[in-house]
Amino acid sequence: MKKIGFLFLMISLLLISCNSTPKKSYLPESIGAINSLAIVIDNDLWEGAVGDRVRQHFAAPVLGLSWEEPLFTINQMPAKVFSGSVLSTRSVLFIAKDTLSLSHIKTDMYATPQKVGVIKGTTEEEIIKNLDTKADEMIKAFKDLEIGEAQKRFLISLNKEKALEEKLGISLSIPSIYKVGKEEDSFVWIDRQIQKGSMNIIAYEVPGNHFKSNATLVADIVNMRDSIGKQFIPGPTVPGKTTYMITEKAFSPYVFPAEISNRKAAEVRGIWEIANYPMAGPFLTYIINDEENDRKIVIEGFVFAPATEKRDYMFELEAILKTIKFTDSQKPLEASIK
Repeated sequence: MKKIGFLFLMISLLLISCNSTPKKSYLPESIGAINSLAIVIDNDLWEGAVGDRVRQHFAAPVLGLSWEEPLFTINQMPAKVFSGSVLSTRSVLFIAKDTLSLSHIKTDMYATPQKVGVIKGTTEEEIIKNLDTKADEMIKAFKDLEIGEAQKRFLISLNKEKALEEKLGISLSIPSIYKVGKEEDSFVWIDRQIQKGSMNIIAYEVPGNHFKSNATLVADIVNMRDSIGKQFIPGPTVPGKTTYMITEKAFSPYVFPAEISNRKAAEVRGIWEIANYPMAGPFLTYIINDEENDRKIVIEGFVFAPATEKRDYMFELEAILKTIKFTDSQKPLEASIK
């Protein structure tokens, strides 16, 4: 009888434990093209001052492109349409006039991964104020989400070549469609062909003290890029002329502080061109401090695609560059490019 009573007690405790365990909620996988943004807002707000301010923030031109392209491809819809499968859109911005004034970002509300920015106000002026306060944070959240989605898609088929690891002691998660086209002691060039041109990744290292002063930083970056272009990136053959990649002379590149692979870095965006030949396109460069090895690693993506929109090409390259990892295999500094 004691055994039966003990068994009954254990079963009872097990049932109570199961009933007290919170039920898991299973969310569908989010959907949407890379860099698309669903904006849920009533038509009257969208067509007025609120809509103008939304477009000012979220359809602002991407820096460093050959012509203006928006940060996000916007799909506007009123709240009554935001239902069914549309709820699973990966990046969502919800804006409404309400009795509350608030602005925040929610994660995985209807799908995963998902970010939903919420902006509310009792008046249009209050909505705009809340939007101005929170827009930059929301743009970063949406962009980080899109970068993560792009990187996840890379994992389907990765390039397994070891040139970056062997030459520079780094690795990148690069789709297998990219191939190593050139490798020197401290320089690697990887590219893929696209319909109207090519997408390119280059990587090299310079000494840790290569940049002497913040006052001359932009000029030093331009000189570094132009030197690398002259040495490794030739242009088309032109009789009697030397052609190679340089930084566009008409405009200085944009330079921002950044953090890549938990290291301090500089982000550089601008336009490249070919000396003595009419070719140009956008580039994105990360100059990353590798203090442990007294060097700076430079990784760059650039696109040649004449008469073609380039935002999504450059976004793919950015997503690739941000996967950089530093391995244990390092090269002697004396082999660095001067």
